[in-house]
Amino acid sequence: MESLHLRRRQPPPRPRDAAGSLVFSFLFVAVFFGLACLAGAGDSDAANATEALKGEGNKEGSFADMIDRALEKEFPENEQNGGETDPGGFNNSVAEKQAVLETVARVTTKKNETKEEKSFQFQDVFNLDNENRAEDIPTLIDRKDNVFIISNPKSKYPVLQLDLRLISDLVVVIVSATCGGIAFACAGQPVITGYLLAGSIIGPGGFRFISEMVQVETVAQFGVIFLLFALGLEFSITKLRVVRAVAIVGGFLQIALFMCLCGIIASLCGGKTSEGIFVGAFLSMSSTAVVLKFLMERNSVNALHGQVTVGTLILQDCAVGLLFALLPVLGGTSGIFQGLVSVTKSLVVLCTFLAILSILSRTCVPWFLRLMISLSSQTNELYQLASVAFCLLVAWCSDKLGLSLELGSFAAGVMISTTDLSQHTLEQIEPIRNFFAALFLASIGMLIHVHFLWNHVDILFAAVILVIIVKTVVVTIVVKGFGYNNKTSLLVGMSLAQIGEFAFVLLSRASNLHLVEGKLYLLLLGTTALSLVTTPLLFKLIPAVVHLGVLLRWFNSDSSELGYKGDCLRSDSANKRIALMIQGSHDL
Repeated sequence: MESLHLRRRQPPPRPRDAAGSLVFSFLFVAVFFGLACLAGAGDSDAANATEALKGEGNKEGSFADMIDRALEKEFPENEQNGGETDPGGFNNSVAEKQAVLETVARVTTKKNETKEEKSFQFQDVFNLDNENRAEDIPTLIDRKDNVFIISNPKSKYPVLQLDLRLISDLVVVIVSATCGGIAFACAGQPVITGYLLAGSIIGPGGFRFISEMVQVETVAQFGVIFLLFALGLEFSITKLRVVRAVAIVGGFLQIALFMCLCGIIASLCGGKTSEGIFVGAFLSMSSTAVVLKFLMERNSVNALHGQVTVGTLILQDCAVGLLFALLPVLGGTSGIFQGLVSVTKSLVVLCTFLAILSILSRTCVPWFLRLMISLSSQTNELYQLASVAFCLLVAWCSDKLGLSLELGSFAAGVMISTTDLSQHTLEQIEPIRNFFAALFLASIGMLIHVHFLWNHVDILFAAVILVIIVKTVVVTIVVKGFGYNNKTSLLVGMSLAQIGEFAFVLLSRASNLHLVEGKLYLLLLGTTALSLVTTPLLFKLIPAVVHLGVLLRWFNSDSSELGYKGDCLRSDSANKRIALMIQGSHDL
């Protein structure tokens, strides 16, 4: 019997398819209310039963019911359930036997099929498979339309396997991203927009040139890893200490405020409190990769607002594991006690992991880097390979501990930044980072379905504007609460106003737990995609907003440098503290 190793490929998605004490007081109230909301979400079924006894009239006339009807009209049933098949007799028999069986169909080409009988499709130009090759790499489809490609058939002798489809997909993505970047660079626009647009054109929502979405997205994930690794190499712990209060406490406060705000609104409108809390957590996430790319292009990473922004983004990456632990509680699949235990476990693992890395960065890492330098006297090839391997190893360990790859790669960069070889390492990593970052942004663009955005552009555009305004206001108020001036607070707020690409993962997990319905799922999915598309435009508007603030005397006249330089701290004493820290770092 032939044993097959299957590699799954995703089916093409459906095309439509102020002050310190006041802030700490807010934080205490937000955390307390968040726990209360979790308890209320756990008892939501009993509350709904009580409301049912009072009468159905209140529920039908609620604001949440009006929103549901509007979303049902905007997103028809065929968009929410399209592509799903009804259970047939085979599935019923499987259910009666309490067993799970999988059946697949092998896609083959007909021997008597001639070229004249085939209809020409434009995407066939990018298909490297011919009739004979199609038999070598067959395609299997299960009853849920999940597509599998046999990657390594059993052979009598060891043979090198070549996946021409993956090579073709990577060629298409790289060439398209290059063309999109060149076009937008010639037009004087950010190249990130070109990468995103190129991905949307070649992806499932466009011409469908990509066959193996999962494989391409997996390779593109290296872009985030190396992007955060390079950020860690440029990161200064001394500068982080200056903004640690607003980055850590303020970052958690932003997440808690969004969760509480959306939970309250959902409860007042007659909706589910748990669903509102999830939406708040969903909206609190910002795009680490996109924001960092813009900050690096404008040399704003070391500016004050850049440090606050980066610190907040790293905090959000650390909080992802905690949010995943809360999702089963919100979905009703686990109790509050189990959720608290899971959150506590994640915190303990995080603190232990960071403590171990801190010890290694002072003992083993400097010795290892000096050894690689001595062995790379003739060429930097070995040092470059060792740097990449070190980054991937720490990221892999972080992922195995239940943390994120992003956190591990950033921590690896910070470990090397404590040595005197950080700049040399950055020079070796930059070409790799730029290549994979472009590949990653193009893969994010493939999640953007042009037809779906166009068909619902009105409601999605209104939702994006609302999200940008609310996130900018909330983040600005939080940063201002820590004593920063108006300009710095607004710059941080606008930088974090989009929804991050990791929100796709949160949304998928919440959908599997039945925490969000189909209508809300499509709304959040489209809003996130359109938010990423409009992010370059938002960064383009930052200089104009800063100039407007100067004209309206919101900002000081000496802080009119387009929002990328000259940030000021809260007071002269704070400025002196930074000067002392910088002087101390030079003395070291």
